[in-house]
Amino acid sequence: MNPLRSFLRSAIRTVFLLVIAVPCAPAQAPAQTVDTFSPDLRSRIDRIAAQVLQATGVPSASVAVVQHGKLVYTHAYGFARLATDSTSAVPATPEMRYSIGSISKQFTAAAILMLQEQGKLSIDDPVGKYIPGLTRGDEVTIRQILSHTSGYQDYWPEDYVMTPMLRPESAQQILDTWAKKPLDFDPGTEWQYSNTNFVIAGRIVEIVSGEPLFQFLTERIFRPLGMTSVWNSDANQLRPPDATAYYRHALGPLRPAPKEGAGWMFAAGELAMIAHDLAFWDESLIAQSLLKPESYKEMFTEVKLKDGKGTEYGLGVEVRGRDGHRSIEHSGEVSGFVSDNEVLIDDGAAVAVLTNQDAVGAAATIAKLAAPLVAGSPLTAPEQQALEIYRGLQQGRIDRSLLAPNLSDYFTPQAIADFQSSLAPLGEPLSLRQSSEELRGGMTFRAFQIVYPARRLTLTTYTYPDGKLEQYIVAPEQ
Repeated sequence: MNPLRSFLRSAIRTVFLLVIAVPCAPAQAPAQTVDTFSPDLRSRIDRIAAQVLQATGVPSASVAVVQHGKLVYTHAYGFARLATDSTSAVPATPEMRYSIGSISKQFTAAAILMLQEQGKLSIDDPVGKYIPGLTRGDEVTIRQILSHTSGYQDYWPEDYVMTPMLRPESAQQILDTWAKKPLDFDPGTEWQYSNTNFVIAGRIVEIVSGEPLFQFLTERIFRPLGMTSVWNSDANQLRPPDATAYYRHALGPLRPAPKEGAGWMFAAGELAMIAHDLAFWDESLIAQSLLKPESYKEMFTEVKLKDGKGTEYGLGVEVRGRDGHRSIEHSGEVSGFVSDNEVLIDDGAAVAVLTNQDAVGAAATIAKLAAPLVAGSPLTAPEQQALEIYRGLQQGRIDRSLLAPNLSDYFTPQAIADFQSSLAPLGEPLSLRQSSEELRGGMTFRAFQIVYPARRLTLTTYTYPDGKLEQYIVAPEQ
């Protein structure tokens, strides 16, 4: 339930499905395979996903890609269920649901913003206006709980299911235990991820709207957006034909993951769905089609601490940027599942990745590598030059016209042979991106990260004002 670095959980009490009463087991979603992607980009996404799964040992991933504001590709990789003594392994398909963990938080935040649009609350109201008895409830605001700046202590920072969590719990019991403790810090002075915040937010939605949270989300978000697969996995465990949850002890074999007791994931991590439907939500974020523009501005704006320091977090979403382009991100984890959702708002692109093993960052790796490709983010001139030199060295050659005398001397025949013998077996990197830049010694210093599924390398360069390179060093990432 913190955001992988974002893993989550919470509590819900009333069971609702989308359209009909909840059955004993999830009904399989209708076929949701989409492929209007360019063959080249499809091939690159497939390579990233396949290699990351191979490197991490995660059983499967379900991926959905949005480009130019529209869903263009869904695909699943690996096995949704592993073989047992009595059953064969089952390949993953795009029709299978996975729990999305803390990505659920942005739906709770959207529900709060909808109620604000209706004039039923303000996100600057104190939480005590709606839920009495919380620690300093007359000071902590709804904005602060949605941005993790409240000070309420997280009830589930661990990355495993503790024994008490195997039993059912209610939202009120969670609040009585964790939201009535002394705050971890004064409201608005620090940022600290806390699932307790979203239990409070979910209860506020229910109290103000008069509806169970899942019913509210279904009627106002899932149904309007055509998200027909969404499942309340807090109330009812996913079962075949959907993906099976797995975990492992250290480097041991994958085992079916234990399920949290009902109620522990309310409002913070209760949702499961197919990647296709999460992409529909991403389309709505890009188009800003569901909420008013003011609400999206509130959600996507980085919340500042009282001292002016940034948090890189808005309302239920991480707020990042690259070259002035906004990226709205979040990951999520519940027992046996990890997810990641990258939405490049200004580029009309998104990548949603759902996986079925907890405590491993495969979903985030796939999404973060794929998103710039989908957005068409071109390499900068220094990145392009660095990559071309890297490829040349993998083949045992160097263009000495690019090098200042000292670097030309550095690249002896032995050095070139060592570069080739160590780098050629790695093949084409999944990405090469600049990570920092500064001036030093009359030159521009740049650091780059070179990413492979199983390892990362660093590249550092120094460049003179005339463009000649004084340094080109590759090393393992520390």
